[in-house]
Amino acid sequence: MSDRVRSVSRRVGVVVGHILVYVLIWAGLALLIAAAGIRFYWGNISVGQMLLNLVSVETDGGGGSLVWTGILAVGVAPLLITLLIALWRHMRHRKRRISGEGMPTRRKQWIMRSVSTLLVSAVVVGGTTSFATTVGMGDYIKAGKSAYDVDDFYAAPTVTGDSGKNNLVLIYLESGEATLEDDQLFEKDAFIPLKAATAAEEGWQSVDNLQQYKGGGWTMAGLASTQCGVPLKGAGFGADSGSSTAVDEDADTYLGGITCLGDVLDGQGYTSVFMGGASSSFAAKDTFLTSHGYSEVKGLADWRDAGEPEENFRPDWGLSDERLMANAKDKVDELHAEAETTGQPFNLSVLTLDTHEPVHVYDYCNVDTQERVTSVFDCSMTQVAGFVNHMKDMGYLEDTAVVIMGDHLKHMSAGDAFHEQLDFHENRTIFNRIWVPGQDKTIAQRPGTDQLSMFPTILEAAGLTLQDSQAGLGVSAFAPGIPADSAQALDPGAYGELLDSNSPLFYAQAWAGKVDAQ
Repeated sequence: MSDRVRSVSRRVGVVVGHILVYVLIWAGLALLIAAAGIRFYWGNISVGQMLLNLVSVETDGGGGSLVWTGILAVGVAPLLITLLIALWRHMRHRKRRISGEGMPTRRKQWIMRSVSTLLVSAVVVGGTTSFATTVGMGDYIKAGKSAYDVDDFYAAPTVTGDSGKNNLVLIYLESGEATLEDDQLFEKDAFIPLKAATAAEEGWQSVDNLQQYKGGGWTMAGLASTQCGVPLKGAGFGADSGSSTAVDEDADTYLGGITCLGDVLDGQGYTSVFMGGASSSFAAKDTFLTSHGYSEVKGLADWRDAGEPEENFRPDWGLSDERLMANAKDKVDELHAEAETTGQPFNLSVLTLDTHEPVHVYDYCNVDTQERVTSVFDCSMTQVAGFVNHMKDMGYLEDTAVVIMGDHLKHMSAGDAFHEQLDFHENRTIFNRIWVPGQDKTIAQRPGTDQLSMFPTILEAAGLTLQDSQAGLGVSAFAPGIPADSAQALDPGAYGELLDSNSPLFYAQAWAGKVDAQ
């Protein structure tokens, strides 16, 4: 009886062992292909970007064919390859039994098992290492041990004066990197149309050397950092909050424990509207906006419902900048007229799309450069400039502040353009222009700030006065000095470590809606 038990146990062990090997092969291949795909489409990313952004891609207005590419490449291909390996091994053993071929010598068996073990190990270790490196898993683990915590420096925005309130128009330029202005590096300065519409001699200002915050680099990170003043991170693993690291797109709130731009403006009686060409639900953008004071969020579905012709949409993301800006002109006319009637100000936020790679060339864009990305940037800036000129012609700039800035630096994945010009560039910065009605234009903004300081800068551009000019981790670029207790007063190394820090308690409370004001 014991012999039979041992025999059955041995067979079960062999089967379980084979299954485990195939699972390891499948997992290694899936991780290896996922890493290759991420590097090609997005370059090296962070754990936060993976969980808060990449998992949100949609077939309609949120990446398009990338969804199916990911399913086939990461979900189907590794499984098929693993099944083919299992089938080949089964057929090989079956052929040996049918032909009566004897068992290989012990030496040959040892060699074959050693080679198989090495190959499986190579796939598993290679896939795991490649994926972990691509998403910055090592940095994420290191950040979890940081002694710094965002909660120690977070300052909830406190409005101390509102007598100079302006309407606000906030325009995010997709991948709006100021480095692309350099016509010595590129075929032409793609920002010329927009720079002409926002000339310094007319009173437009800018923050010199505006930096992408450390750890940022995608649209939702750009929105959250400039409107909430903190790095965008998930709740973290192990935080006592019941929250997960990834965002639940069906949740009611998004960073609900933090006071953001729309919250402050809502408290001041503003009507806030957001307009973008892509799907509003992508990466839970609509949840973020509506949980922070925006009463209207327009995106791809709304433009389709409004009857926009199909030729005005790009198949992967959404509505063209030409039509987006045309709709934005109508909306700013409506909001301004309403504000004049009610006396209540408005905030119109707009996010462009044409310059998201791989770029799509619409009929209105004349490609006159060898690298078509340059021409598409120029065409997109022309559309934004037309919107700015419309506000100027209508007289809106007399009572409306305007902040224009890139949402992040241009992505530099394997499939993107300009590696030769940007891969080793020493100082890549974000394009920005600021208009404040009636402000003394001789007052320069503090240079070298990052996206976190744009939150209080935007609020002050809107005419609100903030306690110590602080909000979140940022200090307004209009402030001549930095408070000693601000995160901005830290030395660069310490500040970088603060931004890297997972700050699990702070973000657990932020996602749960429990952050206390400092």
